[in-house]
Amino acid sequence: MPAFSHTYETTVAAPPEVVHALVDDFHEWVKWSPWEGLDPDLQRTYDGTGVGARYAWSGNNKAGQGSMTLTSITPERVTVDLEFLKPFKARNEVVFDITRAGSGTHVAWTMRGERNAAFAMMGRLFFDKAIGKDFTKGLVSLKAAAEA
Repeated sequence: MPAFSHTYETTVAAPPEVVHALVDDFHEWVKWSPWEGLDPDLQRTYDGTGVGARYAWSGNNKAGQGSMTLTSITPERVTVDLEFLKPFKARNEVVFDITRAGSGTHVAWTMRGERNAAFAMMGRLFFDKAIGKDFTKGLVSLKAAAEA
């Protein structure tokens, strides 16, 4: 199956620890996630903290259904296993690289995985643009939350 990887980046005028805290705790994602607000009735469940913590959601057609699990946390990286169940099934790895940049923080948000042949073509035509907009929106919101 064809592999894909997309990385989006920003610099935040806040210390790495502040950014890290917004990323390594799924409860904090409501402050910056680009998918917040897609479904005002979104159902969320949280389980655990740190490595192994899990967040699951179920919502309307826009929000879909899936889960995320924190698989690795270091001072400079947070890795998440992302599983979509609806509107389509997919499993991807999401990585946040969080490094000091002068008096602020550089954040690189990467999603990678594999697609079947049909999804590979559709991905290049539609999904990649949509995810790029979402990640850009999320990084703007993450920056605002960290700098507040």
